[in-house]
Amino acid sequence: MTIGARFDLSGRVAVVTGGNGGIGLAMARGLLEAGARVAIWGSKADKTAAARDRLIAETGGEVLAFSCDVGDELAVGQTFARTLDQWGRVDGFFANAGVSGFGSPIVDLSYDEFRRVMRVNLDGCFLCFREAARHMIGRGGGGVLVATASTAAIEGAARHSHYGASKGAVTALVRALAVELARHRIRVNSLIPGWVETEMTASQFAEPRFSANVLPRVPARRWGLPEDFAGIAVYLMSDASAYMTGEALVLDGGYTLF
Repeated sequence: MTIGARFDLSGRVAVVTGGNGGIGLAMARGLLEAGARVAIWGSKADKTAAARDRLIAETGGEVLAFSCDVGDELAVGQTFARTLDQWGRVDGFFANAGVSGFGSPIVDLSYDEFRRVMRVNLDGCFLCFREAARHMIGRGGGGVLVATASTAAIEGAARHSHYGASKGAVTALVRALAVELARHRIRVNSLIPGWVETEMTASQFAEPRFSANVLPRVPARRWGLPEDFAGIAVYLMSDASAYMTGEALVLDGGYTLF
């Protein structure tokens, strides 16, 4: 098989949660350009439908859009079933949906805020991966699971302990599932983005003090862009990464090294 053929995703189906903006939208675009059909899930129906129309216009690919709260067990099951009703299979699942945490010292952090972040970032990943794994095992033939974590998973995220805990738990979940599901030819990996320009980070990047303190710590001397994640999504979904599983791939312009 040629290297070009290894990256060809024609005939495959991918789901991207949080696929209506930021990193998720860019990953969906990359997967479509590589030949996959893509279902994007988002918590806001209008935004998700608009993202579907944009992706179709930009790539000419086949795109489905579903509104889904990934922290709701019933909603995840129903939305996965609707995806199967349309296309009959799911070959790759990108658990990308997430929420940021309100900065707070641990002594002032409410349990409600802790659970709000965990519900989406960790519980949502678990619920989606469980649904996808059940389908992939039952269908046979293997599959791909990818979770979006954060550098907060591997660094001390002061005043954001709940966010860091949620993303650290996601990387642990990925490692466990990589071992458990390898016998079913299901590969499981995580992505660890650094500072990326998205709606979620817009308020932080707008603060001059933040930019002055953080940007000099990025050896690449720029913020990450959602488009920086399109290629890695294709790679992890493709046969080019057939022997890679259980990895946490850092894309941060060198931030965690410096």
